[in-house]
Amino acid sequence: MIDHPVLSDDERTPPQAVAEAAQKGLTLRAIHRRGGTEVGVRRAHQLIAQSPLSDRDIKSMYSYFARHAVDKRGRHWADPAKPSAGYIAWHLWGGEPARAWIDDLRARLRDVGA
Repeated sequence: MIDHPVLSDDERTPPQAVAEAAQKGLTLRAIHRRGGTEVGVRRAHQLIAQSPLSDRDIKSMYSYFARHAVDKRGRHWADPAKPSAGYIAWHLWGGEPARAWIDDLRARLRDVGA
């Protein structure tokens, strides 16, 4: 699969805030021993490495955020003493900075039919 040229490698590279949110997710997961799946852990490592994402990665992340936005209404979301598993997972995927960044990239890909 070839990535669409509408997005440059620089635009596909996770911003620092996304990498920091993913690192926070890994830290919370280690402390609380829960939150996220192995897929989420792999995504966190990918975001922390700040390697450019493929079209497939962008679409996958967009879908994750769309499916899991409802988790934000859950009990203990962002509770510093006992954050919910959903909160931890959300951060593994780059948190709010990633959601905003991915929404923009996905919209641009959709505009060109990718």
